[in-house]
Amino acid sequence: MTPLFEAVPNFSEGRDEKKIKRIVESVRSTPNVRVLDLHTDPDHNRSVITFAGDEEAVLEASISLAKTCAGEIDLSRQTGVHPRMGSLDVLPFIPLKDATMEDAARLARRTGEEISALGFAVYLYENAATAPHRRNLSEVRRGGFEGVSARVGDPLWKPDFGPSAFDPRLGAVAVGAREFLIAFNAFLDTDDVEVAKSVAGKIRGRDGGLPGVKALGLEVGGQAQVSMNLTDISKTSLPEALEAVRAEAAKLGAGVEWTELVGLMPLEAAVATTRFYLGLRDFDRGRILENGLWG
Repeated sequence: MTPLFEAVPNFSEGRDEKKIKRIVESVRSTPNVRVLDLHTDPDHNRSVITFAGDEEAVLEASISLAKTCAGEIDLSRQTGVHPRMGSLDVLPFIPLKDATMEDAARLARRTGEEISALGFAVYLYENAATAPHRRNLSEVRRGGFEGVSARVGDPLWKPDFGPSAFDPRLGAVAVGAREFLIAFNAFLDTDDVEVAKSVAGKIRGRDGGLPGVKALGLEVGGQAQVSMNLTDISKTSLPEALEAVRAEAAKLGAGVEWTELVGLMPLEAAVATTRFYLGLRDFDRGRILENGLWG
């Protein structure tokens, strides 16, 4: 069987619909690639596209995406509430059917080298990282474009590929290989962003909170948002993360008004969430009608 890969690039444009359409079309027009999802957010000024295919097709689509982002997005003029360091900001690869993590890491390295020729500074992260201190995406892009460019002269933070002097229009891109990740946002019933920042600080793993949870407190559309990445749902599930946000927000007199899924999540996460909230002890994917019909 041909190994399959998923790519979930984030690019720094979430407002100009015409630009977004052209960027997405650069992927959609690649043979043997299927676009699975697109999420755009004007406050974050960021879009997340999910696509899948075999190694060569995903490589070709990723290069085409990078070329189009380079032509459409001027990072020096981009603003948004979400931290960013490049016009094409993050490009992770996830192994799917018949693919291994090492296969995904090889694809990340190939892609990073190719797109560096376009002028992007490239940092390899997670399972494609070239050093332990570069594994964590949060550390790689700490401080956004300004922070990354300020420490580029440090040998510890020299890009893996591409120029050491950043092109301010393009910036830098993190290219990596990782497991499934769920991007999940909780909107609080307050406009006080300090509440969201406090909640994020309590629940994120690096500060002693939930394992496998990364979190930021942001103001989005005049509402406080706890923006989360769940990097290991075997350690912290979606409902566990949400209930933790609710508990910490309640201590500050706030609640969760609504939530948002960015991109896709695996079926098992939906099953686990249903099992949790409905109290169904024996519920599994075999109890889902469509799964029974189409496997």
